[in-house]
Amino acid sequence: MAIKVLIIDDSALIRSLLSDIINRQPDMEVAGTAPDPLVAREKIRALNPDVLTLDVEMPRMDGLVFLERLMRLRPTPVIMVSSLTERHSAVTLQALELGAFDFVTKPKIDICNSFQDYTDELTDKIRGAARCRLHRPLRDTVARTIESKNSADVVLPAHHGRFATTEKVVVIGSSTGGTEALKAYLTTMPPDCPGTLITQHMPETFTMTFARRLDSMCKISVKEAEGGERVLPGHAYIAPGNRHLLLKRSGANYVTELSDAPPVSRHRPSVDVLFRSAANCAGSNAIGIIMTGMGDDGAAGMKEMHDNGAFTLAQDEESCVVFGMPKEAIARGGVDRVVPLPELSSHLFDWLSAQGRRNFRV
Repeated sequence: MAIKVLIIDDSALIRSLLSDIINRQPDMEVAGTAPDPLVAREKIRALNPDVLTLDVEMPRMDGLVFLERLMRLRPTPVIMVSSLTERHSAVTLQALELGAFDFVTKPKIDICNSFQDYTDELTDKIRGAARCRLHRPLRDTVARTIESKNSADVVLPAHHGRFATTEKVVVIGSSTGGTEALKAYLTTMPPDCPGTLITQHMPETFTMTFARRLDSMCKISVKEAEGGERVLPGHAYIAPGNRHLLLKRSGANYVTELSDAPPVSRHRPSVDVLFRSAANCAGSNAIGIIMTGMGDDGAAGMKEMHDNGAFTLAQDEESCVVFGMPKEAIARGGVDRVVPLPELSSHLFDWLSAQGRRNFRV
């Protein structure tokens, strides 16, 4: 049975473009369109769609008000469609907190050169949202085969080395559902926790807003990585949208590095790139955490970290929005422990204490 999608957007051009993309897929169809939330409300009752796409700013009713009422009265998977502006990114992050499944950026008029990539992103997320709607285990969220995709080799080679320092560092990878998972994890971190590098699949503009939002909520400092800064305890560095984040060494210190190398595992930033860099320059002093997300980005890199002696954790299926990335990392044998999201921090602290670090207090 085809996935029924209702498109809610005040732009007739965007409604037409999204409709064309969706109707070209053999497993989905546009059940209807609406120019604002009030029209959408009636069409939801009449059409009973499986998934909604929702513009960030809507006439006649604020999009966040509509989303909050929808999730309270008739929970339905929603994919936000947002423009690449700081103001829109802040609203989109609020929408994710209210229960939106995921988001895509608003298609541009000159999308021709990247039309297939945009189509893949949108339709993959619709499929994942539809499975969530049906309360099925989110096992394989991408219903197509990728014939070829880059590995982390296009950014940096893998190697096994010796590590003179004992300073610990945490690297985290996440995608769909990751904004809320990261917030839940980082707000438990004490000010003297190990320095943390994060790759969350997000476009440009969104990562800066996301970092500022987390920084206002956490005891630790959270910022978008700039490249070249020393990785300090009590600090978290988020990969900028459209740039890979790597962990490097400068003498006895860890530093961040940014790369414009090609996408890896179909992503830039890529979790595989971050994890390989940690395997290369931190080895057994690294802790890797893979969280909720579609696809398999990070699975290969986590196996490399594990084989280089790192301690590795994966978020369990029950607490994931999408059990794709953790599932694949577990299947490849790169995960030491599989734990619920609320327990990730306690397992981290227990491991650090066992390594001779003092007991941490949140």
